[in-house]
Amino acid sequence: MTARTIALDHIGGAEAAALMVEGRLDDLLIDSDQPRPGAIYRAIADRPVKGQGGMFLRTPDGSAFLRQVKGLAPGQPLLVQVTGYAEPGKALPVTTKLLFKSRYAIVTPDAPGLNVSRSIKDDDLRDTLLQIAHAEMGESDLGLILRSACAVGDADEIAEDIRTMHDLARAVLADAAGREPEKLTEGDGPHALAWRDWAEPSEVITDVGCFATLDVLDQVDRLSDAQVPLPGGGSYFVEPTRALVAVDVNTGGDASPAAGLKANLAMARDLSRQLRLRGLGGQITLDLAPMPKKDRRTFETSLRAAFRKDATETALAGWTPLGHFELQRKRDRLPLTDVVT
Repeated sequence: MTARTIALDHIGGAEAAALMVEGRLDDLLIDSDQPRPGAIYRAIADRPVKGQGGMFLRTPDGSAFLRQVKGLAPGQPLLVQVTGYAEPGKALPVTTKLLFKSRYAIVTPDAPGLNVSRSIKDDDLRDTLLQIAHAEMGESDLGLILRSACAVGDADEIAEDIRTMHDLARAVLADAAGREPEKLTEGDGPHALAWRDWAEPSEVITDVGCFATLDVLDQVDRLSDAQVPLPGGGSYFVEPTRALVAVDVNTGGDASPAAGLKANLAMARDLSRQLRLRGLGGQITLDLAPMPKKDRRTFETSLRAAFRKDATETALAGWTPLGHFELQRKRDRLPLTDVVT
């Protein structure tokens, strides 16, 4: 097995993709019957929500909620894109800032200009990519971002990606008019998302039953346990409640003076992976193992570095008066317990 393996299979009949790094499950995508993030609708403005600066919209898949709707009148059609999954009993979250994403290119109708990912440092490569972008986009008034995967991509494939996303954006934007709600794009499923976002060199396995062969299913089963073991005998618990996700760190049998800091740092390095695999977001409260206040900055640095590598938007809110640490994480996935039974 190579260092990185992408497995494409199914769980319980649902399309699924797993990313394994050195044999350990690092990411997991499972389809559901809910509207996918990235899906685009022509929605119809329904009724404003006083005091919240938002408006409920009508879509073919039920009610959606849009924030910051100055100038929007009931009955007006508009294009919106799903940004995440709806919490139980709540409307689907959407935005009017559409993004057309593929492996190499993102077309941005609301942000004109041609841009290359800042992670690509080579000036000659950046110039080559911009030449490809100019050739494909021409005089288009739409914007374009060339993603970091372009650093190792084939020039013809990059050009084709730009054309495909630009044509899709044009087709969707041309369909904005109409008095009835309609779904214009479905959004990418797990297999397409794996190709789109897991762009680092990897071995790709598509054999039926490969999840069992690669130990994916066993590792998914272990995610049903709230307790996560840490090196050195410590552990932490990840327990979602109705209001928040509670994380509790324990040192186990280690009674040394540095035991608390070691356990907290180990948790900080692993937490983003656990939240990603379990599909958890919203407000997250960390009840850390005891450590001196002078070590808080070390802990924050480690936590921030770990979440910087995570694709899901996560805000580190900081310390509470009781010594807890709080985060706010975008709900861009369904909880694992909702999609695996």
